[in-house]
Amino acid sequence: FSRFSSCYKEAEPSRAPPPPHGMAAGNSGDCQRWQSAFRSSLRLLRDSLRQREGIPRGDDRGQAEDETEQPPPPSALEALPIDVKLYILSFLTPKDLCRMGCTSRYWQLTVQDPLLWRYLLIQDVPSWQSLDWKSLPDANIFNSPFPAQHDGAQADYMTVYKKYSSWLKRPLKSSQSTYKAMTSLLHSLVTETEPRFAMFGPGLEDLDESLVHKMMMSPAVLPLGGRPQRQIHGIGSGVTFRYKNRQKFNILMLYSKTSKERRAAREESANPINKIFHEINNIDGTKQYNPIEHVQNLCRLVDGFIYVADAEAHKRHNRTTEVTQMVAMVNPALHPPGRPVLILSCISSTGVERIPCVYMAHQLQLNSLGQPWMIQDTEAATLDGLLYGIEWLLGETGYDSAQ
Repeated sequence: FSRFSSCYKEAEPSRAPPPPHGMAAGNSGDCQRWQSAFRSSLRLLRDSLRQREGIPRGDDRGQAEDETEQPPPPSALEALPIDVKLYILSFLTPKDLCRMGCTSRYWQLTVQDPLLWRYLLIQDVPSWQSLDWKSLPDANIFNSPFPAQHDGAQADYMTVYKKYSSWLKRPLKSSQSTYKAMTSLLHSLVTETEPRFAMFGPGLEDLDESLVHKMMMSPAVLPLGGRPQRQIHGIGSGVTFRYKNRQKFNILMLYSKTSKERRAAREESANPINKIFHEINNIDGTKQYNPIEHVQNLCRLVDGFIYVADAEAHKRHNRTTEVTQMVAMVNPALHPPGRPVLILSCISSTGVERIPCVYMAHQLQLNSLGQPWMIQDTEAATLDGLLYGIEWLLGETGYDSAQ
């Protein structure tokens, strides 16, 4: 964690941490709301701890105490100033904070304070590198003031944080255990079974570094798996890779433009015809996208999807179009429901500022998808994060233990 002490003086704007890049694709109003929520959370946390200093120590269950009985003196740690306590807490991991809560009633109340965990969420969420459909925090954590979230029921921010921690420590097992057990058995009976995944999205075409080129030219990270076995009419055979020198898998790249059109689009801001979707203009001014026939045939045959999102913060992104096209591609009407979707939140290289994946998940409205999904920070130049996403995808489709 960055230190609480860096934000003690809320009156000084320079003390507050910078807002996460791309929180709302460059919307300065959202950035100001984030800074306001951050300062407000810290201020409320400090006020809460100060109020707790006046709570008598001992049994708090409403039992009458002898008026002559004096509460035990505070420990040396409890007697420290509030700002010093906050500074000490800033060095502790969430697991350490929970253990600290077991040492005394005072620290139990302190580490369970929802303000503390809301503060940690607001501060740490931008550094999270992967999330799934079970661990994504609600957007209201960032957009609503603290009192508004406590109307009717107290928000349990500790549970939200623990849910994400459990996601990081999870074994990569499918959410569809019965389906996985059956498919793993069938895969083991077939020699060299290759799951197939459709890869598409603006990050596949608009980045300065080509993710696909790096994948094909980095055998130390992801070696090629030989000649693809099967062709799909109108699409081709894709590229076969080998994960950890064991399981082969096939990726079919779907580009909305040719390589020449992609170069022209970057240099001249051209907008060529999309070769993946039919575009339909609705009466209300919105646009609808339907995959072309060849792509629909592909969707019926693949085992899952890889959506490559452009997460570079300095660009302007049309997330509305992206959401519409992604939903159209993974539409359950085109294939059996429940096929997993891996979202690679991709930047070109290390020096490019990225939009944190938690904000990408909300911008892409991933929780509206009716199937398992995972979003993973990825870097095209080094392929950082790619293998972790591939491992999850193979696990969800039941191929991770096939060979």
